[in-house]
Amino acid sequence: MAKVLEGPGMGLLKKWGMSVPGYLVVTSTEQFEQLASANAWLKESRLVVKAHEAIGSRMKLGLVKVDLDLDAAKRAVKEMLGRSLGGGMTISQVIVSEMIPHKEEYYISVKSTREGAELLLASVGGIEIESNWDNVKKISIPIGEVPSKNELTDLSKRAGFDKDLTPRIVEFAAKLHQCFEQEDAQYLEINPLVLRSADRELVALDAVTLLDADARFRHPDWDFSFAAEFGRPYSENERAVMEVDSKIKGSVKFIEIPGGDTALLPAGGGASVFYTDAVVALGGKPANYAEYSGDPPDWAVEVLTEKVCSLPNIQRIIVGGAIANFTNVKKTFAGIIAGFRKAKAQGKLGNVEIWVRRGGPYEKDGLAAMKTLESEGFLIHVFDRNTPLTDIVDMSLQKETAAAAAPLREKTGTAKTRSGRAREARR
Repeated sequence: MAKVLEGPGMGLLKKWGMSVPGYLVVTSTEQFEQLASANAWLKESRLVVKAHEAIGSRMKLGLVKVDLDLDAAKRAVKEMLGRSLGGGMTISQVIVSEMIPHKEEYYISVKSTREGAELLLASVGGIEIESNWDNVKKISIPIGEVPSKNELTDLSKRAGFDKDLTPRIVEFAAKLHQCFEQEDAQYLEINPLVLRSADRELVALDAVTLLDADARFRHPDWDFSFAAEFGRPYSENERAVMEVDSKIKGSVKFIEIPGGDTALLPAGGGASVFYTDAVVALGGKPANYAEYSGDPPDWAVEVLTEKVCSLPNIQRIIVGGAIANFTNVKKTFAGIIAGFRKAKAQGKLGNVEIWVRRGGPYEKDGLAAMKTLESEGFLIHVFDRNTPLTDIVDMSLQKETAAAAAPLREKTGTAKTRSGRAREARR
C-alpha cells in the first residue's frame, strides 16, 4: 500500500467523473508565475496554498494559507518552498488550488476489507468528523460486486442527507467506488466533500489516496511518484529502484537508513527483517532496508546492488538469505556480481567486506561465481546453506577472516563463530 499526494489523488477523482477544484502543483516560484499567466482561474478565484508533502498538521505548521489573491499566493509559494521541517525534510512542492465557496461539509470514503470494501458516509465532515464519528454510516461491498442504487440511497438517508441531495450523493458515491476498484486503491477518503454555493455541485476539496503500489504495471497513466511514509521524500536511489520494481516480475525494494555501517542485500522480506534484527542485536547499524524476491530478472538485481553499494560510509555488505524455493540463485547472483563489478569500477567498495550466505536452486554455481570475485580484489567471504544466518552477521561484525571462518566447508562442517562456539560450550 502506497500513499499518493493530494494533487495526483485529485487527478484520479477527476478522471472518474468527480468534481475537484482547479489546482496545480509547482516546485518553484518561476514555474508558478508562468502557470499563472496561462490559467485564468488563478487570477479570477480566491486561492488556497498548501505544502504538497506527506506530512500531517499542515495548518498548525503554517503550511496552509487560505483566501488569497494571486499576489498573496505567490508570496505564500515563495515562503513555503525550500522551508526545512527538521529530520532532513524540506518542502519541495506546493499545491495551489481554487477556493470553493460553500456552507456544508460532508465525509465519504471507501476502504479495503478482507471481504471486499466498506463505503462510509456522513452528512458532517471537515475538522468536525472525528467528534461526530457516531454519525458516520457504512455499507459492506463484497469482492467483485458493485453497490446498488437502492443500497446507496438507503445509506444516504441513514447518514442524514435530505431527499433533494440524496440523488447527487448516490451518484458521487458510485463514482468513488468505481475509482476505488479500477485504480487498485486500498483507501480513498474525501474530507471535506462540499456543496458548491454557486451551482450546488458536489466538489471534493481534499483527498487521501492509498493505492496498491505493486499494481503500477496495470496503470500506464500513473505518472506520479508515491509519497514516502517515513517523514521525508524518497531519495533519487530509492525512486530508481521503485521504478524498476514497477516493471518486473518479482520484486526489488530499497530504503536508505542514514548513519548505518552495515548494508543489507537480502533475498526476501523475511531475511531482511532477520538480518536487520541480528545486526542491531550485535551492535551494528543497518544502512538500509532492501530485498529481492520472487525470482526477479538479473538486471533488476544489478540495479538494486548498485544502489546498495552507493550507500555512504558502509563497512560491510551482507548478501543472501535462507534456502530459496524457486528463485534461481545463479541468475540473481549474476545480477549482484555485475552490480559489484560496476561499483568497484566506479571507485566504490574499497575497504568494504562482502559476506554471502545462500541456498536454493543452482546454489553451487551461484556461490562459485560469487567466490571468483576474490581473485578480482574484492574482500568477499562466501558460505553455503550449512552456515547459520546468525553466524554470518556475527562474523561480519567481529571481522573474522575468511580463513578462520572456513567458508564453503564440506556439508558436514560449519563455520565456528562466537555464537557457534557458545553453542558448543553449552553442550
